[in-house]
Amino acid sequence: MKLRRNLELKLAEYLESFPIVAILGVRQCGKTTLSQMVRSNWNYFDLERAEDYELITRDFGFFLREYPDATIIDEAQVAPDLFKELRGVIDKNRNQKGRYIITGSSSPTLKSVLSESLAGRVGLIEMGTLKMNERYNLPLSPFYSILNDLPLKDQLEALKTVECRLENSRVMQHFLYGGYPEPLQNTSTVFFDRWMTNYHKTYIERDIRALFPQLNMPNYRRFVSMLANLSGTIVNRSEVGRSLNIGESSVRNYLDIAEDTYIWRTLPSLERTVSKSVVKMARGYLRDSGLLHHLLRIRDLDRLYINPGVGAAFEGFITEEIIQGLSTVESVPWGANFYRTRNGAEVDLVLTSPDGDRVPIEIKFGTLTKSSHLSGLKRFIEQEGLPYGIVVNNAEEVRLLTPQIIQIPAGAL
Repeated sequence: MKLRRNLELKLAEYLESFPIVAILGVRQCGKTTLSQMVRSNWNYFDLERAEDYELITRDFGFFLREYPDATIIDEAQVAPDLFKELRGVIDKNRNQKGRYIITGSSSPTLKSVLSESLAGRVGLIEMGTLKMNERYNLPLSPFYSILNDLPLKDQLEALKTVECRLENSRVMQHFLYGGYPEPLQNTSTVFFDRWMTNYHKTYIERDIRALFPQLNMPNYRRFVSMLANLSGTIVNRSEVGRSLNIGESSVRNYLDIAEDTYIWRTLPSLERTVSKSVVKMARGYLRDSGLLHHLLRIRDLDRLYINPGVGAAFEGFITEEIIQGLSTVESVPWGANFYRTRNGAEVDLVLTSPDGDRVPIEIKFGTLTKSSHLSGLKRFIEQEGLPYGIVVNNAEEVRLLTPQIIQIPAGAL
C-alpha cells in the first residue's frame, strides 16, 4: 500500500510556479514515490541506473531535446553538470512551468549547485521520513495551519480546538521504529533490523565513500555511532574529538557531512533574546528516531522506556515532527532554535515565523506535566512578552495548563 504524503499538494503547487522542482532528502524517504504519485504519467530516469546514467550523461543536450518536459530525474546529484544544461533549456522558455522534477539525497553541494545554476528557476522541497499522520493515513493536523496562517494573538484560542487523533500506543510505535517507509510495510522486527543494518552499511560504505573518497571511513563510522548517544544534546566538539582522537575541525566537518546527507539536524541556539546569558552552542539530533534506536540497539518498547536517554530522544522526535509538519504548510521557512541560559533555564524548541513572531514549545515524555516543570517556559514567555507557549507531552487531551500555556498531546501532531 502506498502511503499518502503531506507534501503532495505542495509539490503540485510548486509545479505550477516553477519550471523545475527539486525534492531533497535522506535516501529511502520516499522522494521517488512522491514524484510518481503527483506526476504518474511522466518519463522517469534514475541516474544510479547504469543505462539511464549513460543515456543522460553521454550527451546532455541531446537528452534534454528528447525530453524537454514531463520528466522525473532521480538521484540528480550523481551528474551535477546536468544543472548547467538545464538552465539553458529552461531559459529558452522561462514561462513554461512544471517541466522537470529532480530528486537528490546524499550530496553536500547539491543545494549550492542548484541555487547557483538554477536560481529563480527551481523550487526546493525538503522531505523527511514519514510523519505520524502519514504512517497512519490521517490528514495533516490543523495544528500547523493554525501556527502558520493565524495572527499570533489568535492562535491560543484556535489551538484549543485541535483533537488528539492518535492513541499513545501508536505514537510510541512510530517513535520506536521511525518513518522509513519500506521497513514499516513489513511487521517483522527481524526484517526491520536487517533493513536498518543494511541501510546504515550502505550509507557509510557507498554514499559517504563515493562523496568523500579521502575521508577516514573507520573514524566516520564510529562518529555516526557516537551521534546516537549525542542525539538530543548540546554537542561538545572538543569532547567528541578527544573520544575519536581527531581535531575539533574534523568533528565540525563530520557534523556538516551528517547534516548535508540529511541524517542529522542541528538546532542552533536562540541568541537574539532579552537574556544576556544565553548558551551559544547548538543542539542536534538524528532526524529519524528509528535509525536512532537501531544504533542504540533498542528493539522494543520495554527497552525504550527504561533507557536513560528516552526523554532527549523524544524531544528530537517531536521536534522533527513539528518542523516537518510546518514545512508542509509554510511558503517561507520558519526558524527553529532551542534556548538555554547559563543558569539552566531552557526551552526545547522556539519557532520563529517569517514575520518574527515566536512560539516557544517545551517537550515532555510523560503524560502529566507538573507546574514545577513549566518554570523555564513561563520565564521565557514573560521575558519575551509572548501571548502563549506550548507543552507537547503524551497526555490524552488538549487543555490549558495555565492561562498562557496549552498542552498539546503528541497524538495531536
